[in-house]
Amino acid sequence: MFYYLVRSLFHLYLGLFYLLKFKGLENVPPRGPYIICSNHTSWFDPPLLGCLVTGRQKINFMAKEELFKIFLIGPLFKKLNAFPVKRDTADRKAIRRALQVLEDGEILGLFPEGTRVRTGELGEPYHGAALIALKSGKPVLPVAIQWPPRPFQPVKINVGALIYFSEGGKIRGNVLEKTSAQIMDEIRKLL
Repeated sequence: MFYYLVRSLFHLYLGLFYLLKFKGLENVPPRGPYIICSNHTSWFDPPLLGCLVTGRQKINFMAKEELFKIFLIGPLFKKLNAFPVKRDTADRKAIRRALQVLEDGEILGLFPEGTRVRTGELGEPYHGAALIALKSGKPVLPVAIQWPPRPFQPVKINVGALIYFSEGGKIRGNVLEKTSAQIMDEIRKLL
């Protein structure tokens, strides 16, 4: 209930202060499991992506663990289905949680760059999104967000077609690099 209330409030806020221009909404599956991978330039990217899904669907975001240590913010994020990840390490606990989210038929939200990049260019991806996609066998929904410099201007949200990966066997470094590059290339095409 709380998740849907917050999503509705953000949808209202974003609709009041920005003109939301969605393109490719027909590519958003009616239900999970799948992984949303987007570029990350604003604190408002997660709630904006939350507006992509409708009905009883929820996005479970992986977020940097430092956010969960902030008074009131940490408990709030947990209530909104976010879970922590230790950046710059292979956080097995976070990967297991992500795989469980997908196994449960839910939606996982990831920002492959691992942090906000405000240069207008895509940053270098971490390989977590690729690893989770390959291990789970679930598709990736690429999304590109372009924020305007000021409020009351259009925010462009472009949604691409689902990407399916079919690598079998042991996942090696070159496969992760190739898969990460493919995810980022699809996001780049949408910008």
